[in-house]
Formats: sequence, structure tokens, C-alpha cells
Amino acid sequence: MESVITGGCLCGSVRYDVRGSFLRANYCHCSRCRRHTGSAFSTQGRVKRDQLRLLQGQELVKTFRPEGGAVKAFCRECGSSLFGGNWPDGPEVAIRFGTLDGDPGIRPQFHIFVGSKAPWHEILDSLPRYEGPWT
Repeated sequence: MESVITGGCLCGSVRYDVRGSFLRANYCHCSRCRRHTGSAFSTQGRVKRDQLRLLQGQELVKTFRPEGGAVKAFCRECGSSLFGGNWPDGPEVAIRFGTLDGDPGIRPQFHIFVGSKAPWHEILDSLPRYEGPWT
């Protein structure tokens, strides 16, 4: 039986579901993700593009692609950070775990961009760390 997990933005205008298992999950410490989430890192999981289905509010999803960086997709009504990576056209999508309604069935497996982590944040776990992107 295929697993399904739902999620959405803070105001509830954007809703989505993910069918099947996440490919991987991580913490991203890049300055762009920090600014986009307002926290020390972004917790996200990757799925194949065809696993993600927008149920409502597609017209409210706004994207920002910083020069040389990955897409940051958010709800234009409430500002919730929703998706990243290569959304909406790439083969994989990063989904911000903070927008999920339940347990994704996977835990973050590594840290990326620790070379630009917030100076006030200390990583306390023993997960693998990458100075830049995951390789």
C-alpha cells in the first residue's frame, strides 16, 4: 500500500500531498535557507517530482530563484516556505518538513552547507557534514 502524507502552508490556502517514500532528508545550513526559514537551518526531504501533488492553492505558490541558488517556493499569502530545489520543473523537489501534517517516515541523514552555518548555532548530532552541497 502506497503511503500518503499531506501538508500545507500556515494560512491553509496551499495544500499538497506526497505519495510514496522520501528519497533522502537533510538539514541545510546555507545562508539562503536560513533567511528563507528564519532559523538556523532548513529541514527538508526530497521526493521525485511526480510524487508531489498540489491539491489547492497552486496559484498562490510564488518562487524565488537567487542567483546561483536553488528555488525557494512559498505561499504568497502567509509566507510559509514550502518547496525548494528544482521545483516545479526538475526531477526532484525538496519539501520543507515544517509544512508536513504528519511523520514523513524518514529522518534527516546529513547536514549540508555547514561551511556557511550561522555562527550562533552549534551542530550537536553526529550526522555526516558537508561543507557545501551533498555529493
